[in-house]
Amino acid sequence: MKIIKRNGSEVPFDINKITAAIAAANKEVPEEARLTERDIMYAAANVADQCEACGHTVSVEEIQDLVEDQLMRLDRFEVARKYIIYRYLQNQKRHKNTTDDQILSLIEANNEEVKQENSNKNPTVVSVQRDYMAGEVSKDLAMRNLLPQEVVEAHREGIIHFHDADYFAQHMHNCDLVNLEDMLQNGTVISGTLIEKPHSFSTACNIATQIIAQVASCQYGGQSISLTHLAPFVDVSRQKIRRQVVGEMNSFGFEPSPEQLDEVVEARVRDEIRRGVQTIQYQVVTLMTTNGQAPFITVFMYLNEAKNEQEKRDLATIIEEMLRQRYEGVKNEEGVWITPAFPKLIYVLEEDNVAEGSPYFYLTKLAAKCTAKRMVPDYISEKKMREYKLSKGEVEGEGDTYTCMGCRSFLTPDRSGNGYDNIANAGNYEPGKPKYYGRFNQGVVTICLPDVALSSYGDMDKFWSIFDERLELCHRALRCRHERLRGTLSDAAPILWQYGALARLKKGETIDKLLYGGYSTISLGYAGLYECVKYMTGHSHTDKEATPFALQVMRHMNDKCAEWKEAENIDYSLYGTPLESTTYKFAKALQRRFGIIKGITDKGYITNSYHVHVAEEIDAFQKLQFESEFQRLSPGGAISYVEVPDMQDNLQAVIRVMQYIYDNIMYAELNTKSDFCQECGFDGEITIVEDDGKLVWECPSCGNRDQDKMNVARRTCGYIGTQFWNQGRTEEIKDRVLHL
Repeated sequence: MKIIKRNGSEVPFDINKITAAIAAANKEVPEEARLTERDIMYAAANVADQCEACGHTVSVEEIQDLVEDQLMRLDRFEVARKYIIYRYLQNQKRHKNTTDDQILSLIEANNEEVKQENSNKNPTVVSVQRDYMAGEVSKDLAMRNLLPQEVVEAHREGIIHFHDADYFAQHMHNCDLVNLEDMLQNGTVISGTLIEKPHSFSTACNIATQIIAQVASCQYGGQSISLTHLAPFVDVSRQKIRRQVVGEMNSFGFEPSPEQLDEVVEARVRDEIRRGVQTIQYQVVTLMTTNGQAPFITVFMYLNEAKNEQEKRDLATIIEEMLRQRYEGVKNEEGVWITPAFPKLIYVLEEDNVAEGSPYFYLTKLAAKCTAKRMVPDYISEKKMREYKLSKGEVEGEGDTYTCMGCRSFLTPDRSGNGYDNIANAGNYEPGKPKYYGRFNQGVVTICLPDVALSSYGDMDKFWSIFDERLELCHRALRCRHERLRGTLSDAAPILWQYGALARLKKGETIDKLLYGGYSTISLGYAGLYECVKYMTGHSHTDKEATPFALQVMRHMNDKCAEWKEAENIDYSLYGTPLESTTYKFAKALQRRFGIIKGITDKGYITNSYHVHVAEEIDAFQKLQFESEFQRLSPGGAISYVEVPDMQDNLQAVIRVMQYIYDNIMYAELNTKSDFCQECGFDGEITIVEDDGKLVWECPSCGNRDQDKMNVARRTCGYIGTQFWNQGRTEEIKDRVLHL
C-alpha cells in the first residue's frame, strides 16, 4: 500500500509513523489522560485498515484526519487536542511557502499527482516540468490572491472544480475554432513576420501547422480547424501544376491530349495532397508547444461545408488522404506503427456519405476501417445537429453543423442573426451567415453532482436547496473567469486577437466586446449524474423510475444558465465535463467527506457527465438512444461512446453503428484498444493488474510492466491518452464493459 506525501510524491505506507505520531502527542498530556500502548497500536491498526479500504491512494492529510477520528473514539480528547495543535503548527510552518516542495518534487519527477494529471504530458521532460512549475506558482497565486475564499475552499473540498487554475493568473481563455480561412486567404503575422496567401496546397498546410503551434502557445484548451479551409488551395496547386506540365511537355515538343494532360496533372495533385496532409499529421505529433505537449488540435471533415462541387471533390480527396495516413499511424521509437493521440479527427455523417450507393460512401467505409484500428475519427450527425443547433431565424432540421472545440465543448448557435456585425473585423465576414470560426470559450467550472446528493442525505427538498446554492457558487466562480479576461489587450496574444485566428483587433484594443452577446461562451460543467441519481432514487438513471429525475436535474442546470445569460448577456452553457484527473479528485473527496457508500463512493472515479455507468450492461444501440436525450440537454458540450472489441474483421458492424449515430445522436465515438509492447512485440490488449494495492499495466505475453517500454492508447475523456493515467481513471478503464 502507498501514500501520497504533501509534495505529491508517492511512498510506501508505514504504520510506524502513525504510532510514533500518536505516541508523541500522548507524552504531552498528564499520565492519567494517556493512551495505553495497546490503545496506540489499536488506533494505528484501525487507521491502516481504513486506508486499505479507501479505494484510492490516501494522502498524508487524509491519514491525519483518520488519526484524529480514532483518538476521539477512544475518548482521549486531551491526546487528540495535542495532536491537532501539533498538526496546526506544522501546517502553519509549511504555509510560509506553499510551492517549494511541489516544485522540487516536480524537478525530480517524484510528484505522483502531477505525473498522472495529463495522460499526454511526460513530466520527466524539462519543457513539461517548466510548464508545471509555472503552473504551481500561478495556481498558488490564484488560490491565495485572485479567487474568493469560498471558491477556493469548495475547489479544495471537491465540491466544485475550478478548471485550469494553473493558467488563471494570466489572461488566457480555454478553447476555440480557429478562423483558418481568414488567415490563409487574407494573410497573417507569425513572430513578427508577414505570411501572405499561399500559392499551393502544400504551403497552405505548412502555414496551418505554424498557426496551430502559435495558437496552442497562447491558450490552455483545445483548438479546431476545418479541412474545408485548405480545400481551395488544391485547385490553386492544380492550376500551377497544369502550367508546369504544359511547359514541360512543350519543351519536348509533345502535344498531350486533354485526357493525358488531366491524368498527369491529377497524379501530381494527389501527390501534393499526400505531402501536405503528411505535413499536418507529422508536424502536429512532433511539435512541442510552450505548455510541454503536442498541440491539442481537432481536425474537422465536413463535405457540405465546401462552397462548390469542385471544392467538395477536392475536400473529399483531402479527407481520404487524412484517413489513409491516420489508419497507417505513426512509428514509435522502435519503428513500429502505433496510434497517435493527435490530431483528433471528426467526420461528419451526412446524406451523401452515410448509405451504400451515396456518392461519398467510400469515405465512410474508409472512416470505419480507421476507427476499427486507430479509434478515430469521431462522428457528428449532420441530421441531428441541424435539429439541435439553430441560429437566429433557423428552424429545426435547417440549423448549423460545426465542429466542437477541443474534445467536446460546443459554441452556442449564432443568436445575432448577422454574424455579430463582424465585431472581430474578420476578413472573410459574410453578412447574414451564422458565424462560428473565430469564436471561443472563456473557461469552465464543474459542479460535483454526487456531492450535492450526499450532502442532502436523500432529502429531496434539501437536495434542490443545496443544488441551487452550489450552482450559484459555480456562477460566482465563472464570473471570476469572465472578469479575468475583461480588459485583456489584443497585444497579449497577437496571433489570436490581431492576426486573424479569432479576431483582427487594433493594437492596444481590449477584447471586451468579444466576451458578450454570445460571441464567446462560458461553461458550467457537471459530473457524476449517475451517482447523484442512484443515491437519490436508489436506481440507475437508465431505470424508468429514475430517468425523469435525471432529466429534471439536467433541465434545472440549463434553466440556471438561461437565467444568468438573460441577466448578463453572457452565453453560459451546460457542458458535460471530460473528467481526467478530476474524476479521481472528486472520488477521493466524496470518500473523505461521506465514507464508502456501496454503488456511490466505492470506486476511485465518478461517472463522466450524463453517461451510463461504465460497468452497466447495455447494448450499443440502447446506450446511444438513451444518451441522446441527455446529449441534447448538454448544449455546451457532450459526447457519447460505445465500447467495442477488435472490429477490424467486422467493418459492417462499425458502419451499422455509424448509420445509427446519423439517425439518433449528434456526436459519438467508438472505443477500442490499440496497444504495443516494446519488450516482446505483442500488439494485443495490454491489461490492468493489481500490484501491492496499485493498478498497473502489464503485457499478458511477457509480463512487462515498464510504462516506458509499452504503448497503450485508450480514449478516456473524448480524446485519446497515450501515456498513463491516475489510479481512478485506470480503475474506470478496467471496469468498462463491451457494448457490442
